[in-house]
Amino acid sequence: MAMTVAPPIPVAVKDEGKTARDPAAMIAVRGVKKRIGGQEILRGIDMSVTTGETLVIIGRSGAGKSVLLKNLIGLIQPEEGEIWIDGQSIIGLSERQLASIRRKVGILFQGSALFDSMSVEENIAFPLREAGERDASVIEQKIAEMLEVIELEGQQKKMPVNLSGGMKKRVGLARAIINRPSCILYDEPTAGLDPVVSDSINRLIRRLQKRYRVTSVVVTHDMRSAFHVGDHIAYLHEGRIYFFGTPAEIQASTDPLIQDFLIGRATIAD
Repeated sequence: MAMTVAPPIPVAVKDEGKTARDPAAMIAVRGVKKRIGGQEILRGIDMSVTTGETLVIIGRSGAGKSVLLKNLIGLIQPEEGEIWIDGQSIIGLSERQLASIRRKVGILFQGSALFDSMSVEENIAFPLREAGERDASVIEQKIAEMLEVIELEGQQKKMPVNLSGGMKKRVGLARAIINRPSCILYDEPTAGLDPVVSDSINRLIRRLQKRYRVTSVVVTHDMRSAFHVGDHIAYLHEGRIYFFGTPAEIQASTDPLIQDFLIGRATIAD
């Protein structure tokens, strides 16, 4: 059966007037290919993320979602293709040159990656101090703002060991956004959380988008989260963008591959 949304190319790419350097595109990826250990993980990725929108990337395990995310911030470099962040190509840049790009991009890692020896406020303030901020009143004011945003007022003295999984995610997110990045990358933000806590994280992602007009890329297996936060959804399959559309469009698709993924149905015989 044919897909209801075709062809499997990002909407932004189809527009004749759209180019990788279009100021409306915060992130643009063109023809990206990546091999790891002799295996071709990304086989020609084309996609754009418009400034202020949230793109959700879904796909089966091993489809290349995390590899794509690492390419977006230059942690690994593709063999072929181009990646632009806020109109600037990041391909071939040195670590020093990439540093200015990375200041525009906040990252929420899957495990939150908090420093166990630091309190909540110390974890949140870490990027400020790394950037050279020494004014205690400025740091205190920004920590207070972040605690209000993530709804953890009064928890600043707690250590990570005393935080729940959802609280750790919130602190990790506060640390990612304290320097007001233009873009946030989320790696499985609701992984390991119960449905209620997951919903609170989804609402927080949406709140940040509206409050700061931040551009977001969310990698997730959680379809409830994908439908809640995504303006567009990209389905990554065998190293390529197989589908790109709105949450409503992907839910309406009659493509068997899409339907199998959405309902979690295996395609192998018992």
